[in-house]
Amino acid sequence: MTAAQGVLSGLRLVEAAAFVAAPLGGMTLAQMGADVIRIDPLEGGLDYRRWPVTEDNTSLFWCGLNKSKRSVALNLATEEGRELAMAIACAPGDDAGMFLTNFPARGWLDHEKLKARRPDLIQLTLQGDRHGGSAVDYTVNPRLGVPLFTGDPASDEPVNHVLPAWDLITGQMVAVGLLAAERHRRRTGEGQHIKLSLQDVGLAVMGHLGFIAEAQLGNPRERHGNELFGAFGRDFVCRDGVRVMVVGLTGKQWRSIAQATQLEVPLQQLGERLGLDLSEEGNRFRARAGIAQLVGEWMARLDFKDVATAFDRHGVCWTRYQSIAQLVNDDPECSPANPLFAKVDQPGVGEVLAPGIPLRFDARMRVPPAAAPKLGEHTEQVLAQLAGIDAAQFGRLHDRGIVR
Repeated sequence: MTAAQGVLSGLRLVEAAAFVAAPLGGMTLAQMGADVIRIDPLEGGLDYRRWPVTEDNTSLFWCGLNKSKRSVALNLATEEGRELAMAIACAPGDDAGMFLTNFPARGWLDHEKLKARRPDLIQLTLQGDRHGGSAVDYTVNPRLGVPLFTGDPASDEPVNHVLPAWDLITGQMVAVGLLAAERHRRRTGEGQHIKLSLQDVGLAVMGHLGFIAEAQLGNPRERHGNELFGAFGRDFVCRDGVRVMVVGLTGKQWRSIAQATQLEVPLQQLGERLGLDLSEEGNRFRARAGIAQLVGEWMARLDFKDVATAFDRHGVCWTRYQSIAQLVNDDPECSPANPLFAKVDQPGVGEVLAPGIPLRFDARMRVPPAAAPKLGEHTEQVLAQLAGIDAAQFGRLHDRGIVR
């Protein structure tokens, strides 16, 4: 199976970016079949050695966020190198002329300069904040207040969780923005410069989820530890020490917990004592301490295998807590048994398990995951294809340190 079978086959995006959000946006398109060409300096970009790394300093981070792309390495400190980069970004073609960067839009990255070469150019520039300032997930999160309602309710210390949520959401927004602009260009012939900021994405999501309105109404979110806010859900420990998470958000989920634990009558009596109808999710949150005591006592009497059997029989929404090592070594969902994954031979790393795109399109088969390229692996190929550079010219550019 090749990229030609992807739903975005034929689309070309040129990317000059680093770290998470922008490269993730580009890779999202690449894993749906688009031809995504990443341009880096000869020595690699800012994220080329980003941790985690192998013993020989190959970045697993870089490999993970650049799968299925082509790599071009140019001496961008030279005028000639920058000219080649602009030629690649502005190369002709109805499905080309799309450019993504999260660097300041100046020099060869300046939209007006690129637009002069290709008037219908679509460029998306990702910024830290809407003013063009620097921001990353670890600075956006504190500004939004999230670390102050995450963690142990008994603690006043901020908890900056390690998952870069805003980067991940922004990466998907990058892909959506580029595809929306490409559709607009197909209808009107107009290119445009799209600007997107990491901080604005975070602010928007805080509004979408009700956090901002909640604070405006005088009830800013408080810490609730591992409890599900607004319904029933929390972690419990089985008799043999295995920890599980149980959720009763919907009515069906709540009834399945009561049935699996054989606590229908005690839970009904709890609701009557408290004057709460536990079929309503908000009331389950109000009664969470009493519910947790009943469910926790049931859990504490059983080993994990018996809890799992009862939960699965009744369709409870639950999962076991496990380490990343357990996920990789023992969980069939994180293996080639799941069509999302395949083993790829990653240069500099060896054979690794790699995910493709989670989307499944009925019209096209899923494009299997491909390794990230070696730095500069496709420089000669891309320059020949898009800039008309023949082998002799490429050799002279190489000898002068312009290309890798």
